[in-house]
Amino acid sequence: MTPSRHFALIPAAGVGARIGADCPKQYMPLAGKLMLVHVLDTFASCAAIDHTYVVVSKEDGYIDEALAGAKHLADRVTVIHKGGATRHQSVLNGLQAMRGTAGDEDWVLVHDAARPGLTGELIEKLIAAISDDPVGGLLALPVVDTLKRSDAEGRAEATVPRDRLWAAQTPQMFRYALLRSALEKASEVTDEASAIEALGLKPKLVEGSPRNFKITLPHDVALAEMHLKGKP
Repeated sequence: MTPSRHFALIPAAGVGARIGADCPKQYMPLAGKLMLVHVLDTFASCAAIDHTYVVVSKEDGYIDEALAGAKHLADRVTVIHKGGATRHQSVLNGLQAMRGTAGDEDWVLVHDAARPGLTGELIEKLIAAISDDPVGGLLALPVVDTLKRSDAEGRAEATVPRDRLWAAQTPQMFRYALLRSALEKASEVTDEASAIEALGLKPKLVEGSPRNFKITLPHDVALAEMHLKGKP
């Protein structure tokens, strides 16, 4: 039996409007290189990853220049110009473009382009924890803060129990055929695990790292740079 392979799929078709940059946030410079290149480098340097696919919009005017400055990625990364209006559609379009390359039982690790703090160690931890799992899983962090539910006026009206609550991260790792089928059947979802859950399955939660956070707002940039430069 042929061993399952591992492919990375990076949806990178968003514009990142909330960060207020003059380009899509995945192309912002961060600790010496572009945010997206940090992500691609991490997957390219991981021996367990056979190949990486990045999904960008049809009108993307940045990716060619980004990869021209990272020639070492030429044989490790394939660009798919079929990004959709949502993450859901971009990932599904990417999976459809991978048909014929990825087998049904191969693993796909979907990762946010705006999480440059991912490390090879985290990828390897996820793969080791999920490799024999019948469903798949994702990196996540147990919620440690007290959670409040607000009313319409922004006042706390209830404290939400945090027992067994986790904050989802990426990569989210599932078999190619299962993930594609789940996304084809799902209504709009914000992550891949939600589509798997809609099938009645339970993805495995693997503890990630605080450094693997998603850059969303301007102040996130400085914190990400501290992690990438190795500062405490």
